[in-house]
Amino acid sequence: MDLNYFLLWVIIFWCILMVIWLIRLPFSQIRGWVIVTGLIVAVTIWTIFVNGSIAGLVGGALWGIFILVPLMGMRKATQLISHGRYGEARKLMKSLRWLHPADGWLQQPEILRALEMGQRGEITEAFQILNRYQTNNTPVGRNATLLLYRMSSRWEELLLWVHAYVPEKALFKDTTLVSYYLRSLGETGDLNGLLYEFQRFEPFLEKIGDMATLNTIRMFVLAFGGQVEELRKLMYGPLGMFPESSRRFWLATAEMAAGNQMLGREQLLALSDGNDVTFTNAIEQRLSEPPVISAEVLTRSTKKILERVAVDLKQEGQYGNAVTLSGKKPRATLILIGINILVFLLEIRLGGSENIETLKRLGALVPAIFWNGEWWRILNATFLHFGVLHLTMNMVGLYALGSFVELSLGVWRYLVSYFVSGMGSMFVIAVVARTLQTESAMEQITVGASGAIMGMVGVMGAIMLWGWRRDKSRVAAQRLRSILFIILLQVIFDLTTPQVSIIGHNSGLALGFLIGNLLLINWRSDR
Repeated sequence: MDLNYFLLWVIIFWCILMVIWLIRLPFSQIRGWVIVTGLIVAVTIWTIFVNGSIAGLVGGALWGIFILVPLMGMRKATQLISHGRYGEARKLMKSLRWLHPADGWLQQPEILRALEMGQRGEITEAFQILNRYQTNNTPVGRNATLLLYRMSSRWEELLLWVHAYVPEKALFKDTTLVSYYLRSLGETGDLNGLLYEFQRFEPFLEKIGDMATLNTIRMFVLAFGGQVEELRKLMYGPLGMFPESSRRFWLATAEMAAGNQMLGREQLLALSDGNDVTFTNAIEQRLSEPPVISAEVLTRSTKKILERVAVDLKQEGQYGNAVTLSGKKPRATLILIGINILVFLLEIRLGGSENIETLKRLGALVPAIFWNGEWWRILNATFLHFGVLHLTMNMVGLYALGSFVELSLGVWRYLVSYFVSGMGSMFVIAVVARTLQTESAMEQITVGASGAIMGMVGVMGAIMLWGWRRDKSRVAAQRLRSILFIILLQVIFDLTTPQVSIIGHNSGLALGFLIGNLLLINWRSDR
């Protein structure tokens, strides 16, 4: 598979993702992405008819400029904003805004400038900027209004504004609005209202896949609900991008809501350094108006909602965010990636990664040679790769999938499943070739870690199936559906790409699923 063909598949995959987004999200929220995607597809199709050999390269270049760069830039901007580095975020958005003007990015630098001024204590100037954009009819205008209330900690007024001027349908279109609305309920002491509204909006946030907002709202729920330990896991896991000062602020809030008023006050007083005026104002407000003690106001039904949030976070640690929540590094996966890279460099040194004779000498699977006694080839072949693109794709897949399996099952179970899937898929290829007894099948060369990586997909499927059936986990059920979708895409890719081994991929997937179930039986009995 060459780069041109690979990039065509990238564009196809992105189009599928856009269709999923359109099903989940209102068109107004992704208007710019839809327009840009349509233009990229149109240019790519036109290039196919003019010169198909470069269509993928042209479409891929446009995809990189107008899709990948904005996505990565927005992710970086979000990280900067979460750390209160509004000036840096503003400079970044000034460059990015022209790539997606239809999504409200043009106004973002000015909004961030207002936040930067508010941080320095220039509240009047910040309000002047935000007032220019304030309106109840557009997401940008509503965001400006929310910031006006937040910067001055006017939570009761924010709540009244939402009830008076924000239509219900707008709440189900604007996740930022939902986040501020639910926080205002906690800030004004309506803890039961916060939990009931969280339960109402949670399915919407899960449907659109906005885990950042969902986890932020969980932070409010756990903090105002006095769940210190559960909040700590969240703050140092999925919300690990938050600055240390923000983590300590919300943990102190949780201590106060749990009834530990003195401890919470001491923690807040230790944060008052005056570097961020807006943050200092939030601390002063929390000290003067401490949160309600959760045990005194929670009803039986809201206690159950709070308990379920803790259960969901635990299950997401098991079935969704094992890498993030564990805090551990996937060392075995990194070592396997390192070995693959070293072997690839050896290929280049001894004649080239696309040189057939070099691959044969280093242990590529050739069924005719394998059945003559060179059994070791089913191991060596899993560490060899044909070209840089082949290696890159497999290593990205190995890191994404292998890290989860390693941190879910442990190093030894992970390595067993990896090598059984990888070597087993090579053996299945050799068996099929011997069964066919054709010259092309017996002389076919196979290399790559694809079988082992598909095995990790199978193991993940087994983990999610166990979680769904044994733990009744909603998270596991959602991840299982995602895995089935990935398998469907892989099958389509295999059927349309003659260079890949369908037998190797499918046998690796099946072996991974089987070995995963066997390992899970022992793993569960050990716990």
